[in-house]
Amino acid sequence: MYTQALDTHGKEPPPAAGESAARAQRFQARVDAEDKIEPKDWMPDAYRQTLIRQISQHAHSEIVGMLPEGNWITRAPSLRRKAVLIAKVQDEGGHGMYLYSAAETLGISRAQMFEQLLSGSAKYSSIFNYPTLTWADVGAIGWLVDGAAIMNQIPICRCSYGPYARAMVRICKEESFHQRQGFEIMLTLARGSGAQRAMAQDALNRWWWPSIMMFGPSDADSRHTAQSMRWKIKRFSNDELRQKFIDITVPQAQFLGLSIPDRALRFDPATQHYLIGPIDWNEFHAVLAGHGPCNRERLEARRAADEAGRWVREAAAAHAMKQHGRTPRAA
Repeated sequence: MYTQALDTHGKEPPPAAGESAARAQRFQARVDAEDKIEPKDWMPDAYRQTLIRQISQHAHSEIVGMLPEGNWITRAPSLRRKAVLIAKVQDEGGHGMYLYSAAETLGISRAQMFEQLLSGSAKYSSIFNYPTLTWADVGAIGWLVDGAAIMNQIPICRCSYGPYARAMVRICKEESFHQRQGFEIMLTLARGSGAQRAMAQDALNRWWWPSIMMFGPSDADSRHTAQSMRWKIKRFSNDELRQKFIDITVPQAQFLGLSIPDRALRFDPATQHYLIGPIDWNEFHAVLAGHGPCNRERLEARRAADEAGRWVREAAAAHAMKQHGRTPRAA
């Protein structure tokens, strides 16, 4: 419904400099007043492009994020675990569809976004380029990765762009379930045999730092944070969200009886925050640049799925064209 009036975007003559500045001021005043910006509203092109970049990357992350856990559907330890994991992976696919739909309201097509993902020109969350080696990894992803995602995404429910904010309401509700499911897996393992506890600890050791990096570079090195916060696309900086996640997650690990893999971790009574050791940003940038453990595997899987589904898309398009060409019968 939103895309019907967007096909004229980019065809209007550019406004004069004075008019453009006045529009930008009125736009910022609406954002400052907490008005929701809708697809038919005027918006600066930089705002539009920032949203396209962020929402499409978010959608790609949901779709690629199905792969690490989908790897364990056939090997889940019980029928209950299998059913829950299937439901979770299905949820992630739905989240991707919500987000692609939100991005389409900004004038980019889904085909364009898919092409950007498959060509490697679009990014997705670096966390999904790590392997799931054991069943405990499924628990760690739910507890840590989805926990970090919730920390990032709940503020987006108040994003200035209406379609994005509304899509996030349902997504956050479902991600909360995913986080609880992951924590319950970790709790079961932590209270199990010695081998199960060791498996849970090993998963925490491998997923802790990648989860910390999920919030993006430090504020001093983030190119987009200041403007995104001014436009109220983001509500908190990367470091603020990272600190909230650490403060919530460390006590959860203590409850599980597991050790955070950071010898420098300590609680600061003065700030009432947990302080962590240095983050290995070289690893973060290497994975982001395509040199992570599973970067190639993830893209190859998406390309294979795209090719395998080509005949379905072509058949659906041919059927739609056939239906469109039929004239209604007279009553």
